Amino acid sequence: MNSPAEADPDAALMLRVQRGDPDAFAELVTRWQQPVMNFVHRLLSDPDEAEDLAQAVFVQVWKAAGRYRQTARFSTFLFTVARNLCLNEIRRRSRHPAEPLDPRKAGDDETPERPLPDSLQLSADAAVQGAELIAKVDEALADLPEKQRLAMALCREGELSYEEIAVVLETTLPATKSLIHRARETLKTRLKPYLATGEWAERGT
Repeated sequence: MNSPAEADPDAALMLRVQRGDPDAFAELVTRWQQPVMNFVHRLLSDPDEAEDLAQAVFVQVWKAAGRYRQTARFSTFLFTVARNLCLNEIRRRSRHPAEPLDPRKAGDDETPERPLPDSLQLSADAAVQGAELIAKVDEALADLPEKQRLAMALCREGELSYEEIAVVLETTLPATKSLIHRARETLKTRLKPYLATGEWAERGT
């Protein structure tokens, strides 16, 4: 019987990358770029930096190909690399916090906007509410303890089992389940006014 790793087509692609196959690497990037970007964005809350860091993840995967061992699914290896780079960036930020932007300066020289026609106002209001919800979710995630935030991001974006999340987090399966449970309870409490929208369903939270 094949092991889970042997049955993983992404692991097979990574073995081809290990032999210097650029087409296999391109296929892995196509397959995993968006999940990695989503994962990074949930940790850094900056779409531009998420894109840059996601690229750095794949650069690191290419460089580390010679050390890759087919002992688990490729996604476990990939998100371990992503976790390490994200933690490095989070700790760098804590040492060198960026100065906040002054929102008063952003539109000083801009012409005042014309009001929207009534026919467009409802859709505009819905867009604003959606943006506010995304911002609230990002804020709630950002306030979680580091390991809970990592566990939740992996649970939502990594297509990983709890066992694989435990490997990425370098902790036990019971500890991983506890991290995810506590994070979900915190998010449900904080986002209670928004739960009716369908965001953060049981597996998704």
